[in-house]
Formats: sequence, structure tokens, C-alpha cells
Amino acid sequence: MAQETASTWPKLPLAAWRDTYATLHRWMQIVGKTRLSLAPMQNHWWNATLYLTPRGLGTSAMPAGDRAIDVEFDFVDHQLVLRTSDRPPMTLALTAKPVAAFYREYLDALAALDVHPYLWPVPVEVADTLRFDEDQIHRSYDPDAANRCWRALAQADRVFKIFRGRFLGKSSPSHFWWGSFDLACTRFSGRRAPTHPGGVPNCPDYVTREAYSHECISVGWWPGSEGSVEEPAFYAYAYPEPTGCPAASIAPAGAYYHTGLHEWILPYERVRTAADPDAAVLAFCESTYTTAATLGGWDHSLERPAGWTVRDR
Repeated sequence: MAQETASTWPKLPLAAWRDTYATLHRWMQIVGKTRLSLAPMQNHWWNATLYLTPRGLGTSAMPAGDRAIDVEFDFVDHQLVLRTSDRPPMTLALTAKPVAAFYREYLDALAALDVHPYLWPVPVEVADTLRFDEDQIHRSYDPDAANRCWRALAQADRVFKIFRGRFLGKSSPSHFWWGSFDLACTRFSGRRAPTHPGGVPNCPDYVTREAYSHECISVGWWPGSEGSVEEPAFYAYAYPEPTGCPAASIAPAGAYYHTGLHEWILPYERVRTAADPDAAVLAFCESTYTTAATLGGWDHSLERPAGWTVRDR
């Protein structure tokens, strides 16, 4: 059983694909900034995120005047697909190429479709601020690694949607943040939060203050990062963090509290090789939420009753 589930949840060691990860992160920021430019503002910047699709990650439909456009990273055929409501689709090959070349090709494709968003050509939420149109350094693309990353995201997204359905209060979709390259689902208490201190690399403080304007508890997945958690992992945290989180006992076995990040961490490898990966992820989601919500004095009537299931229809 463990071998079967491990194949469904693919291996993704950070060291094996870090160059592709760095390039793909910047490509996704370019496409993500299109949504930030075209889609109307929503609370907590939900207008800017990407979503899992049957073949990759996409923007969903965005308004372009009285027309619509969507952009999708297809990690099966390895192409970027641009579709509008009134013209044939356009595709760009996802192959090893510099960020500057991808940026130029993408802008040319948008212009050919008569779509002209403003894209600030600088990466955010990373230490490196090399402009997209000047970046000849990040140029790697391993199609197998990109596909495995998408497959891992798709499994996490599927389970996060189950978790989201267990909450009656305000909750984000399961969506992908291209700035930090992570999939997340966030629950809210409904109460205002203290002003966020900001300080995210190359990200204006007003962005994080909008994102964390209200008390929240998040769960997510990301591929890891050098100098921090150097492996893919699930994470969970509360803002503001209530007293007692670091010492709390959470499930499943192998999950721990990271004092540097102020987050709970569940290594992806623990999930990938578990007899029941879905149960492991849901145990992590539920135990971290219950711990933070209880310590933070949240209203537990926002949660569906234990054992709740969808009735036959």
C-alpha cells in the first residue's frame, strides 16, 4: 500500500530540481502578475492567485476589457496556453530558456491577442531582484521535475478542498501564491488582526497588511527553500500566533514546530510514504487548526460537527 501511494505522491527532493524551481518560480510570477493587473481586487489579494487545473496551474478567466483571457501552465504537454473568448489559442513551449526570453515571448503573445496588462518586471518575495527582461541566469527547465511538482500540488489541492469543506466561516479557496510558490488554504475568525509588521523580501508592507488584515489560520504546501526547510513540506501557522503553539502536541507523527518560521511543518516525504497520505494530511490540517483556534479563542461553531458528511442527493 505504501509503495502504491508513494507513486501517486511523487518524489520531489529539492536538491534535484532547484535550478528548474528557480526558473519556474519567475515564470509563474510573470503570469501571476497578469492576473494582478487584470483581475478586480479581492480581499487578501485573492484576485492574484493561480489555481490547479487538470494539466497544471492556471489563472482562471480574467477580464480584458469586455473580453476574457486565461493563461495555463500545461505540465503534461509542457506548454503555456493563452486562451481568449474571441480568438484561437496561442501556445509557448516550456523548454529550457532564460527568464528574459520567456518574458519577451509572453508579452509578444499577449500583444498578438490584443491584451496589454501592466507587469512590473521585478520578482517579489525573493532576495534576488534581477529584472525579468534582463535575467539570463535562470534558464533551466526539467519537464519531469515540473510535472512531478504539479502532481504533488494536485494531491495537496485535492485534500485541502476536503479540509475547506469542513468549515462554515470565511475561508479562502485552495489557491497557489506565485510570490512564495506555495499552495494554501486559509480560515478566518472574522476578527481584525494586529497590523502585520511586514518585512517580506521585495514586497511592500501594504501587501502583507492587506493579506493579514484579519485573524487567520493557514495550511499549505511548498517545495522547501534553501537555508530554511530544505525539502518539500506541508506547513501551518496562525496570525497572530497565540501563546502556546510551540509546545502544543499535533498530529501526525513526524510533524514539528519550526521556531525560525513560527510554523508547524510536516515533511512531504512522511506523507508520500505513509500508508494513507490523505489521512496524514487531514490529521495535520485538523490538529494544527484545532490547536491554534482553541489557543486563540476562536468560535468553534464555525466548524462542522465531527463526523459530518455530505448527504446523498
